[in-house]
Amino acid sequence: MIESRNMTFTDVQDIDEEIHEACGVFGIINQDDFDTARLVYFGLYALQHRGQESCGIAINDDGNITGQKGIGLVPEVFTDKILDRLEGKAAIGHTRYSTTGGNSIENCQPLIINYKDGRIALAHNGNLVNASKIRCDLENQGAIFQTSTDSEVIANLISRYGLGCNDLVEILKKTMDVIEGSYALVILTQKRLIGIRDPWGLRPLCIGKLGNSYILASENCAFDTVGAEFIRDVEPGEIIIIEEGSIKSVRTNYKRPHKFCIFEHIYFARPDSIIDGASIYQSRLEAGKLLAIEHPAEADLVVGVPDSGITAAIGFSRQSGIPYGEALIKNRYVGRTFIQPTQKLREQSVNIKLNALRKEIEGKRIVLIDDSIVRGTTTKIIVQMLKDASAKEIHMRISSPPVLNPCYFGIDIASKENLIAANYSIEEIKELIAADSLGFLSVASLLKTPVGAPPHSFCTGCFTGEYPMEIPQEMNKFSLEKC
Repeated sequence: MIESRNMTFTDVQDIDEEIHEACGVFGIINQDDFDTARLVYFGLYALQHRGQESCGIAINDDGNITGQKGIGLVPEVFTDKILDRLEGKAAIGHTRYSTTGGNSIENCQPLIINYKDGRIALAHNGNLVNASKIRCDLENQGAIFQTSTDSEVIANLISRYGLGCNDLVEILKKTMDVIEGSYALVILTQKRLIGIRDPWGLRPLCIGKLGNSYILASENCAFDTVGAEFIRDVEPGEIIIIEEGSIKSVRTNYKRPHKFCIFEHIYFARPDSIIDGASIYQSRLEAGKLLAIEHPAEADLVVGVPDSGITAAIGFSRQSGIPYGEALIKNRYVGRTFIQPTQKLREQSVNIKLNALRKEIEGKRIVLIDDSIVRGTTTKIIVQMLKDASAKEIHMRISSPPVLNPCYFGIDIASKENLIAANYSIEEIKELIAADSLGFLSVASLLKTPVGAPPHSFCTGCFTGEYPMEIPQEMNKFSLEKC
């Protein structure tokens, strides 16, 4: 075993390998005659990839805001009987992945809270870097929190600022003055649907229209699912107010240099989405092409790890001329949340998720493409799976740079001691995963992949350590829930 500066490879394997998603948000004010709850249901279904632990819908029926939420996937939580009960003309929804705070019913969203002018519901995608400080300040002033989410910090601020102000837009501006970090918010009031995107534009949020009804969603793929037309992305620092079929934009003075999360292009967003003018599919295809230029390999077959590595593998194949093929078959009925408590069971879960096509790879030199190696847990198992199926060589290629730093903006990329690239050299990682060669895409090439996006408009903190804002020291402890 290679000795580590901070850990052993066994330590890395004791942590689940997968990166977990940012959440998904969806909202609509229904000016037509369709079923509001079912439309939100299908919108959340389209955003299921962004969060698979819990989900919820809050609905406004003539000023009365109620909701339903639960642990599980969208079709598990929402039966026909429940959807029939959710009546109203405006609603918001949320799909969630939890990290340190735990996946409890209390932490499910949307949050429904009372404030001076009545009830509001809030759904949040992102993570506040100063939530711990704000929470402590509010608790010292008598606030009581029911959840461990930083989303409740936002809700509490809105409620508190509402005590001395009748203008909801001013209340939201005051809230934006205080909170720092990433957030795409949808807020349901008794009369309005509101969308807010953080001043850096770290998380996605866009506007669509179906008939006479405006919709807000994390990704435009949700509009395609419900038959809506994509209008545009919400701009960084922008507040969108939808009321009685009209839409209003409030351009705040918070806008800063755009720093959209590059991991949305690498992994999180659905391939058929277009965010801030850049196609996710084209980004991943371009990443594979540039990877083939930077790290060529003599091989017989290019293979993508399902599903995250497939598009980049197609790009690698097209650029290199090496045929693309399937070598790993994924069990579609095993979700990303299938995590077992022991290393032995975890390894068995990889075998349940994936199986090698022996006849396709026997005796062949394989280029194996994946989107990232974060903790290094499953990569070695997959390489060994292909070698056990008689692959002659495995040349591992990663369509992103080595992950060297944590993410503080709502992505479950843990502290440095749990990141394999922060503790081993590329050559050492190659030996640890038992690959014949290993190559990562460079940061410079990665930033070329979102075709059509403005230059220098991405956060690359997890690769470079250069974050768009100062990170409080307590964030290194991941003391608060990240959604």
